[in-house]
Amino acid sequence: MEEMSIGEFARQSRLSPKALRLYDEIGLLAPSRVDELSGYRYYASAQVEPARLISALRQLEIPLAMIGELLGLEPEEIAERITAFWRSAEEEHSARRRLAGLLVDQLTGRKAIMYEVATRDMPRRSLLCLKRNVDPAGAWELGKEFVGIVRDRRLPRMEGRQGAAFSIYWGEVSDDSDGPVEWCKPVPDAEAESLAAQCPELTLRVEPAHHEAYVALGTGGQDSAVQWQLADQALRAWADKQGLRPEQLTIRPEDLGVRITYLASGPDASAPDCDFAVPYA
Repeated sequence: MEEMSIGEFARQSRLSPKALRLYDEIGLLAPSRVDELSGYRYYASAQVEPARLISALRQLEIPLAMIGELLGLEPEEIAERITAFWRSAEEEHSARRRLAGLLVDQLTGRKAIMYEVATRDMPRRSLLCLKRNVDPAGAWELGKEFVGIVRDRRLPRMEGRQGAAFSIYWGEVSDDSDGPVEWCKPVPDAEAESLAAQCPELTLRVEPAHHEAYVALGTGGQDSAVQWQLADQALRAWADKQGLRPEQLTIRPEDLGVRITYLASGPDASAPDCDFAVPYA
């Protein structure tokens, strides 16, 4: 097996020695051998192509955690994931452009065109919940963890929006703010206690009946914080037209909060049908 120094490998792979050390530390790209006496790292020639792939993926701003997953896939699967990632990135860019236009319109006194707002009544519900302070990457992982628990425990499926899982954003999730975020799964009242006993990771609580104003996000861009910001702006404009005071856009802060509802649109759906809702009195 042909080996080369970290400097030569960096030159051939187009990755800096600093990046290579980082990728080694996080288990993304480990050297083929580390000299026990000198600590020098050596890489195999067969590692050049994977390293170049990592470099290209980072140029697309794909997160390191996702790259780690991609490297274990077949080329066709990697291509599909890149296509999906780039489609999402384009949707995010489009949403940012709309948000920028909205803000410019608001600041210059022009009327902005936003989402259409609808309302619905939500009943009292028993919920199994998972709540945590998270950064943007952690929010994604929290969602996957929650979905995994729901699937593994085979929690009963309840029909319609009233029975759909949803995530509550008690605060903004960004590089500067950590929420928290709470994922919730409605369960039948009669089975709530027994189901909670089967799911020690989850907390059982009851959400009171309330009204919700919401905007449909569809199946595209449902994980976009920018989309949610646009939806939030639309809902606030709607509340202002309805004469609702800001304090009326919630009932009890410990029970209610802005939320994204995820309703599967069919057994073969590639993404859930989502909406952004604000409870109001």
